[in-house]
Amino acid sequence: MKIKEANAGALTNFEVLDFLRSRGASKDPTRVIVPIVPSEFKVYDYLVESAACNQTKEHVKEFLERCKSYKLAKAEVLNIINLRPSALVEIDPIIEESEKRFGEQLEELVNLVVEVLPEPPTQKLPEPESNEVKEDTVDGKNMDEDKMETETGEQIDKDQTEPNEDGEQIVVS
Repeated sequence: MKIKEANAGALTNFEVLDFLRSRGASKDPTRVIVPIVPSEFKVYDYLVESAACNQTKEHVKEFLERCKSYKLAKAEVLNIINLRPSALVEIDPIIEESEKRFGEQLEELVNLVVEVLPEPPTQKLPEPESNEVKEDTVDGKNMDEDKMETETGEQIDKDQTEPNEDGEQIVVS
């Protein structure tokens, strides 16, 4: 590995992810073969779930060129690239005195971020639980009102059951 410039400054998450990929982090599902320590794998796992995983050098370069007119500090640019804010409330904590410095231009900056930097990967949200009571079906099967289903899937008449001490319905012979 050839070092271009030691301690040249802070890296974007994209650059760190690119570096870890170049060392083989994405190629070893067993995490035994490549010369990467467990802490680097933890960083890799975090970054592949962040906005950095969809970014390219071209995206970062284009953003750097187009945001020059805003005269942002290096740390602000770095945080915008890493966090990819897509709303005013997300960019406000990143930029010091944002309203005073930018006013209406702040929304233009957010639009620039959304336009140039790709979206982070979508995360699966748990499906909302329904509040509806499904008395007529068990596992999507239609049942008669006066029947219930046993653990084996057999339908029996409700009058063949009675509650035990725990309140569960049990079959009586």
